[in-house]
Amino acid sequence: MASSKVGSIGEYIREQRTRAKISLRQLADVSGISNPYLSQIERGLRKPSAEILQQIAKGLRISAEALYVQAGFLEDREADTDVQAAVRADLLLTERQKQVLLDIYTSFLKENEATGVLGTDAAVHAESHQTGPESNGREEVG
Repeated sequence: MASSKVGSIGEYIREQRTRAKISLRQLADVSGISNPYLSQIERGLRKPSAEILQQIAKGLRISAEALYVQAGFLEDREADTDVQAAVRADLLLTERQKQVLLDIYTSFLKENEATGVLGTDAAVHAESHQTGPESNGREEVG
């Protein structure tokens, strides 16, 4: 049912744009996507490519991964902790730097779990985030 996914990604983009309190025209300007095309995406008339979703994510200052999941390009995973979400959202870090920080964070959580500082739920939660779509062992260039 691709058509339901197309509609849901458009609704999700509109919701995020509304939350960010920016107009369709402003999002079009900052993302480099034409206003009519962006409007068609929001209304579920067009299915955006991964590249277009990435431009929209940058314009909305949200994770491109969130849009990929909503569009059906990636499988959903457990929600990030506040620390993980902040690292992933930081626009000043490269993808490689983000992954290194997340790996260090995960190792600290595992260490705390091993020494009894944290319960096992926190360590399991951290471990489930260690391997995301961006941690395939290869650095993305872009």
